Amino acid sequence: MLTWVALLALVLFSAATYVAARRKVTTAAAGQPRRMHSLPGYYGAYVALWAGVPAALLILAAAFFGGRLEAGLLRLQVPAPVAALTAQEQQVFFDDARALAHGGQASEMTYDGDLGIALKDKTAQARQLETLITYGALAAAAVLSLSGVALAIRRIRPDFRARNRVEGWVAGLFIVCSVTAILTTVGIVASLVWESLRFFQSVPVQEFLFGLDWDPQIAMRSDQYASKGAFGAVPLFAGTFLIMVIAMIVAAPIGLFSAIYLSEYASGVTRSVVKPLLEILAGVPTVVYGFFAALTVGPLFRAGFNALGAELVGGPFDTLGVYLSQVQNQMALVAGAVMGIMLIPFVSSLSDDIINAVPQSMRDGSLAMGATRSETVKKVVLPAALPGIMAAMLLAVSRAVGETMIVTMAAGLQAKTTINPLDTVTTVTVQIVTLLTGDQEFDSPKTLAAFGLGLALFVVTFALNIIALRVVQKYREQYD
Repeated sequence: MLTWVALLALVLFSAATYVAARRKVTTAAAGQPRRMHSLPGYYGAYVALWAGVPAALLILAAAFFGGRLEAGLLRLQVPAPVAALTAQEQQVFFDDARALAHGGQASEMTYDGDLGIALKDKTAQARQLETLITYGALAAAAVLSLSGVALAIRRIRPDFRARNRVEGWVAGLFIVCSVTAILTTVGIVASLVWESLRFFQSVPVQEFLFGLDWDPQIAMRSDQYASKGAFGAVPLFAGTFLIMVIAMIVAAPIGLFSAIYLSEYASGVTRSVVKPLLEILAGVPTVVYGFFAALTVGPLFRAGFNALGAELVGGPFDTLGVYLSQVQNQMALVAGAVMGIMLIPFVSSLSDDIINAVPQSMRDGSLAMGATRSETVKKVVLPAALPGIMAAMLLAVSRAVGETMIVTMAAGLQAKTTINPLDTVTTVTVQIVTLLTGDQEFDSPKTLAAFGLGLALFVVTFALNIIALRVVQKYREQYD
């Protein structure tokens, strides 16, 4: 609470310095803007930035890292009764001391005699450290803010290049955001690669990439050879590919044809109504699609195939009829069809933007040569927009490969190497969730297998994105 009050006070103080700097430069320029290098707002913004940004960063740093600093200082002196405890018990002791210092409750650990006295002492020390860190940070922030104002306000005069300095702050913010994004990506990839290397130390890469059995179990005892586990990921790749193909068979034509209709044939009123309604699908959570697949589409498909199987039983296709009559709700076809519905607005919106980007002069030239509207679409518009459309399709494939919830609720969890859309299958993302569900320790091949699967999925989606970008870059200038 104190942190938010300090930030609010800092915002008000910065606003006051903004007004003061504007008045100072306006007075110095005798109210004539032509004598100023920059607009008055830039002078105020320059002083306000120096007054608020460094102090705000210090307050936020204290709020985020003050707890760790307090915990580290609390451990500098370990009382003798605490030193006799195990490492885990010591961790509980210091956590309880900090919890009691902050008004919380201690754990169920028993504190008697000297240990209880040590807990009281550490609780009091934790309160002191919290007060010291909090008020020390606020005092330092106040000094930093006042120093920033004193430094900036001295520079305020009509010939000062305030706009350049403010734009320098903005450029610095952009650089920080860019570096943060890059470092985050590097950190994600590095952690994924590191844990994957640990996994591949236990499971050979060739077994993982080309193995046909997926049964990630581990032995509880050294004599349980049957529970060693199998980590062949081919069934997972096959299930992911099968569902992705089904989804694209649904999403690609419907999304593309709807984009062609909206951009080339629909009136302005129709487009203003249909396009928002179509894009509403993009805002539906994937878990809702999962419910729709499990409760509506799955039973509907099962009833249809069972009825068809009942008609075929006893005839020349008796075997097929028996198989269709035993189809259940969960199957790759259900998951792929519903995922395709989810991807329709994705494909349609991107394709619509790409088709609208085709110059109108190309359409007018085709129509002037006597071509019909449909011929213009087929012979001129689609070839010109083809690179962008292909890129949209590849991005939709990446989205389909990474989907989890729909597959979990509609396709099952059974790993099979099959291309039969009526079978239950599983995908890479579903198995990652399954392996990491619950309290896990990353010291066994079973848990580390999730990182191996994640690395494989990352490589595939990264390659698809690169291909999409290369397609656009290679053919874009041809139609500009």
